[in-house]
Amino acid sequence: MDIRLSGVSHSYDDFEVLRDISLDIPSGKIVCIVGPSGCGKSTLLRFIGGLEQPTRGEVLQIGAAPKDCLNPLTYIFQDFALLPWRSVRGNISLVLEDRGIRGARAEAIIADVLARTKLSEFHKALPKQLSGGMKQRVAIARALAVNPAVMLMDEPLSALDSQTRELLMDDLVSLWTRTPFTAVYVTHNLAEAVRLGHSIVVMSRRPGEIREVVHLDTPLDQRHYGDSALEEKQKYLWQLMREEARAADAELVHV
Repeated sequence: MDIRLSGVSHSYDDFEVLRDISLDIPSGKIVCIVGPSGCGKSTLLRFIGGLEQPTRGEVLQIGAAPKDCLNPLTYIFQDFALLPWRSVRGNISLVLEDRGIRGARAEAIIADVLARTKLSEFHKALPKQLSGGMKQRVAIARALAVNPAVMLMDEPLSALDSQTRELLMDDLVSLWTRTPFTAVYVTHNLAEAVRLGHSIVVMSRRPGEIREVVHLDTPLDQRHYGDSALEEKQKYLWQLMREEARAADAELVHV
């Protein structure tokens, strides 16, 4: 299932947040969204997920969801959103229980996502017994359990230390390589965007517009530190971001 944004704009009374966003998110690709703080990245993600409606424009779902999809659009947040009194298995099973899936079918789904996220031996653990990285793996496993058409990821690694972030990026690449999924990934971290994104949408300062879409052709599983082409992409993205930040500061000075 593809997602298409057409002329999406939004204002809160006289406060304009987003302006004329048109974007295609193709099935089986990871699209990263970067931009200055306050440019409307998370607001845009809420529109894609149907949590809010834009003032103007539309968000379209094009094509069929995957076979056995239980929830077409599924969020992964930076704060994990796990129930502390439920085990790893219990947190994953919750999304299946909500859809009336129990017994052997539920067990098969849970076993599969635990294995895919390297959590099988931790299935009885409570969230308080897990590191931040492990908690986020549980959140990813829970999202995978509903076989979503699109995963909406709002800075999912920002609360983690740099080493854990690196390991989870590798995990996400491994997951995507085995079974390609569609994701919209909001981040402030350009290294994350270059590591994970098939395309990177650079937003302008508020009101957020698409300044540029940068495409990366190197396969995800072939990207590595020291790759000169990827380093050049990251430098170019940083230049775009710095220009937007400077322009925003200049506007504040003249207010």
